[in-house]
Amino acid sequence: MGMTQCFSGDTAGIELVLRIVLEKQDLKVVDVSTQVFVGNLLNRSVRLDVVATDSQNTKYDIEIQRAAKGAGKKRARYNSSMLDAKLLQKSDDFNKLPESYVIFITETDVMGKGKPLYHIGRYIFDTAERFDDGSHILYVNGAYRAENELGRLMEDFACTNPDDMHYTVLAERVRYFKESKEGVAVMCEAMEKMWNEAVNEGIKHGRKEEANAVARRMIAAGLLPDEAIAEYSGLTLEEVKQLRQEQSA
Repeated sequence: MGMTQCFSGDTAGIELVLRIVLEKQDLKVVDVSTQVFVGNLLNRSVRLDVVATDSQNTKYDIEIQRAAKGAGKKRARYNSSMLDAKLLQKSDDFNKLPESYVIFITETDVMGKGKPLYHIGRYIFDTAERFDDGSHILYVNGAYRAENELGRLMEDFACTNPDDMHYTVLAERVRYFKESKEGVAVMCEAMEKMWNEAVNEGIKHGRKEEANAVARRMIAAGLLPDEAIAEYSGLTLEEVKQLRQEQSA
């Protein structure tokens, strides 16, 4: 939630991330939206963390996930399909479907192979050739550390102190949300929205596990004191402190 919120309207930050992850130094981001709801009248809808468009009209869904549970293979597949579904109008030719990327940035190496990046795509089994349909899925290992661009970027993603971050564009954005009056107000509004959505899902009707989940997301954001998290989540201060201790263990 924290890093996602920091990318709200921030083309420079997303541009930095995409340039490093995709190794495209000339990539130019022209539009960024966060927490994009993609509705489905008949089946499950989805909320995408960050949706960006570059100057070539390539579309990107960037999911920032602390828990491996939220970054499953079927989740990546579904996000890709829902991203595609919103890109064509009823009368558009299928060939107008733009290139798309679903990128999961996870706290741990969810693939478990020790790689910094995992590129997933379709190919033809019988000929071992790529089936180049313009759809891409990438997993970025957030635990990766090295003295290179990606290693430093992943270190910044795990950092809550802007003074310790490598990339100025990310540090300035985090500093804005943590230290400026306007930024703190925006973050508190986002937390309140999260709480209201949680209430609608039934937290106030005995679903303690949902309240814990909301509190954990707020703790992970690293932008609110325990007292504020307790107020928004409906938990006691002692319960919030216990969750914080468990997450830091």
